[in-house]
Amino acid sequence: MSVRIVIVDDDQLVRMALRLIMEGEPGLEVVGEGVDGDSAIAVVRERLPDVVLMDVRMPGRDGLSATEEILRLPRPPGVLVLTTFDSDEMVLGALRAGALGFVLKDSPPPDLVAAVRSVAAGNPALSPAATSRVIAAATGPGSSAAREASRESARGRLAVLTERELDTARAIAEGLSNAEIAQRLHVSVATVKAHTSSLFTKLTVGNRVQIALLVRDAEG
Repeated sequence: MSVRIVIVDDDQLVRMALRLIMEGEPGLEVVGEGVDGDSAIAVVRERLPDVVLMDVRMPGRDGLSATEEILRLPRPPGVLVLTTFDSDEMVLGALRAGALGFVLKDSPPPDLVAAVRSVAAGNPALSPAATSRVIAAATGPGSSAAREASRESARGRLAVLTERELDTARAIAEGLSNAEIAQRLHVSVATVKAHTSSLFTKLTVGNRVQIALLVRDAEG
């Protein structure tokens, strides 16, 4: 079956370029477009896509607010944030809300397609270098008191984990796959999956990206 995609961006040229890239690939189908957060929510409800390519800075309702509402739907699509790195704090907010990753708008077409396919499969689409840059930009300037409060909150949430669950969470934050985590911790892949499932429950998160951000908040 085709991966159904909705593209949300206030720039018509960006939408056109992304549509051309996606529809030039087998198994990818653009089923709708939005120009702001409100239209994004409406088209997602109507077209039921598998993946939403979501700009975060748009006139009117922004992509962060729209992402939060879309991910509360009964069967939400995977959200892949579009960024030019002039909106790092909003990208970080979208990831915390449950977006599965982000891509640069000027990424090479093969990278955009690979990210969409990854999110459609329920997997993160994150570049470790880009992730570090977003987090550094979002947590660098600003109130030290606010950063400390965020750190303490994250540490409190991680405190409920067993030692092995915490090791698993840290490995996820490094971007390791289940097989790589199993090799590092000298356990089976099934055990890693069990630990990851427990992390979702104990930390009340919905994906590995949120686990990674929580670890980075606690240890950053």
